[in-house]
Parts: sequence; structure tokens; C-alpha cells
Amino acid sequence: MNQDAELVSRIREGDSEAFAAFYDRYKKRLFRTALAITDDQGAAEEILQDCFLKVYHCLSRIDCSTPLGPFLHRIVVNLSYNWVVKRRSWFLSVEEMIDRLVVAPQVSPEHAYERKELHRRLHEAIKSLNIHHRLVVILFYLQGFSLMEIAYILECPVGTVKSRLHHARKILKRELAEEKAVLREAAYNLSSL
Repeated sequence: MNQDAELVSRIREGDSEAFAAFYDRYKKRLFRTALAITDDQGAAEEILQDCFLKVYHCLSRIDCSTPLGPFLHRIVVNLSYNWVVKRRSWFLSVEEMIDRLVVAPQVSPEHAYERKELHRRLHEAIKSLNIHHRLVVILFYLQGFSLMEIAYILECPVGTVKSRLHHARKILKRELAEEKAVLREAAYNLSSL
């Protein structure tokens, strides 16, 4: 029996410590996903609570034969998406994801300036992606889900996830290629002052 199945079994029997352990096991990742989509800490906290409330009410119907991470993320993504649609706010905080996407530069002042500006620009570029592209980028790079898990979370075919991720990368690469050339020139000009 996997750890999720054991915890759910204990929760079904009324073990409140098991529910606390289950909550602790998933809260950080789920919160980060909700925050990345909503860019609102209060909303992310509410979504996290709503997610666990929904799970608690459907415990008797949960299939524990597989890990529950993708199932929980599906709930969080849907709740977050609904929140975004209601507020028409498409901005998200992706600082951690950007750190994973940007290769660490050398320590020189020119490279430090370039990295800072590239980091800022990548953040803006990701925020400018439409919600479907942004979600796959968040789930793949920030949360580390596989393509199949993302397909499950977003309730779409794996091919659609691959396509969205491919297009998102292409858009980001195109937008950042021009920006990087400009930044290198600016860094070079600053170093020659």
C-alpha cells in the first residue's frame, strides 16, 4: 500500500493526525501552483483550503492505487483557473520557475547585470503567455510533472500538452533571443564606462 493510500485509509477511519500528515505532504506544492497561477497569496491560501475541503468530502470515492499528487493538482488548477477567470487577472509569480530556466551565469558584473535583466524579461514573457501555455510551463518547470501527469491535471491529451509546451518554449525563446542580444550590448557598454 502506498503512503497516500495508507493516509487516506486512516483518514476514512477518522484519524485527524493522518489528515494533518496528508495536508503537510502536499500543501507546499499545491500552494506554489495556486500562487503561480493567481499571483495572489490570499487567493492561493483560499484555493489550498478549498482543495483539501473538496478532497475531504470525496474521500470515499478517491482511488488510491496511484499517487494523489496529480489528482490534487487538477483540483488546484481548476480552482485557480476559476479564480483567474472571475477576476480577469492573468498575472502570475514565477520567480522559482525562472531560476530553473535561466542558466547561472559567470560572476562578472556584466553577467550579473545580464542575468538580472534576463530574469526580469523572462518573468514578463511568461506572464504574457496565454493561460494554456502558462499552465503547462508552470506544471512542467515549476512543479516537475511529467507530460502524462500534466495531461491528467489539465484533462487534455498528452499531444496537446506537448504542443502547448513546444509553442510556449518557442514563444519564450523568440522573445528572449532579441532581448539577450540587447542586454549583452548594454552590459558591454556599462563595462566600458
